Amino acid sequence: MASSSYNSRVIPFGMRFFIFVGFFIVVSAGNFNQEFDITWGDGRGKILNNGELLTLTLDKFSGSGFLSKNEYLFGKIDMQLKLVPGNSAGTVTAYYLRSQGEAWDEIDFEFLGNLSGQPYTLHTNVYQQGKGDKEQQYHLWFDPTKDFHTYSVLWNPKRIIFFVDETPIREYKNLESIGVPFLKSNPLRIHSSLWNADQWATRGGLIKTDWTQAPFTASYRNFKADACVWSSGKPSCTKTSPPKGNWFSQELDLAAQQKLKLVQKNNMIYNYCTDTKRFPQGIPRECTVSNT
Repeated sequence: MASSSYNSRVIPFGMRFFIFVGFFIVVSAGNFNQEFDITWGDGRGKILNNGELLTLTLDKFSGSGFLSKNEYLFGKIDMQLKLVPGNSAGTVTAYYLRSQGEAWDEIDFEFLGNLSGQPYTLHTNVYQQGKGDKEQQYHLWFDPTKDFHTYSVLWNPKRIIFFVDETPIREYKNLESIGVPFLKSNPLRIHSSLWNADQWATRGGLIKTDWTQAPFTASYRNFKADACVWSSGKPSCTKTSPPKGNWFSQELDLAAQQKLKLVQKNNMIYNYCTDTKRFPQGIPRECTVSNT
């Protein structure tokens, strides 16, 4: 890590400059060359169009993945994805934020492929201290392979909200008041990968990957981070030094709450909070209060 001292920093952003004291804020429509590293795949991950487009490819021999150069502690993270078209059964496109270590924190989007003409399953999860088991799954209200759509995470000290094209689909609240840990101490990096998971991804593993359809490709563009970059080994975005913008204290207004309820009514296909067979000793504590 860099020196632990904090100094005023001047951050170029297009033709403008922002000065922040005490912590490093980034507001960027990021260039993939500047913001990410291809971390595996032996050439199957590519950054194209002068850093404006990133593609991941999966074939019978390997998938591929990338990782953000920065770590973040709270923020609004947007990424546009266009998923694997056609017969994508057995494939998983994972897009998530994760901390380091064995007791890691994680915020998950995973897109589970399916046979041609069948809907993708959008799988969400939240891990705290290495423990997940907070899955909610959805069928999207559009074909995510035809065009790019925006998948976002808003993460602040009070809540985590998952968005699809700015429509909220899930809210996970800070419930430390009833003894549920929350993600607030560990910085997270953005990860994404395209990989073969045909042992479980499609209909519980009954449908296998059709390698005659390979290579499979997912595409990414228009990354944006309105977030606090973890710097000098210290937390940032404190109550006494909050960032500019409303995301740090944002919550769902009444209209957004109605949209969330509508999506969960019409598009949710699995909710761990209602799976009483999975939790015979009682549903998780956060499910006993209003925490969608």
